[in-house]
Amino acid sequence: QVQLVESGGGLVQAGGSLRLSCAASGRIASIGAMGWYRQAPGKQRELVATITNSGSTNYADSVKGRFTISRDTAKMTIYLQMNILKPDDTAVYYCNAWSTLYQLDYWGQGTQVTVSS
Repeated sequence: QVQLVESGGGLVQAGGSLRLSCAASGRIASIGAMGWYRQAPGKQRELVATITNSGSTNYADSVKGRFTISRDTAKMTIYLQMNILKPDDTAVYYCNAWSTLYQLDYWGQGTQVTVSS
């Protein structure tokens, strides 16, 4: 099993910044990639950004140039630096880990990000 604990959400004005953190524990050696997803009220959960063990990153078009995903391998923690936030970024943000060994997705509990206009 893999456990994910997120932190860093909150309320910010449009144009502001926030940084989310996600710490992984448990069978972390089985993780092949981690990432962030978000779900706004009434909408489906969508990919925000992912990072693989090799450091390759992928971003949703809507956040390219504004968000940056990074990781601290020693701490098995990933981060999402969110700049120039917009009201449309308001959502619950979920940390995800993909276990290549167990072929399973693991999810954090989610953290609320609210951007006021």
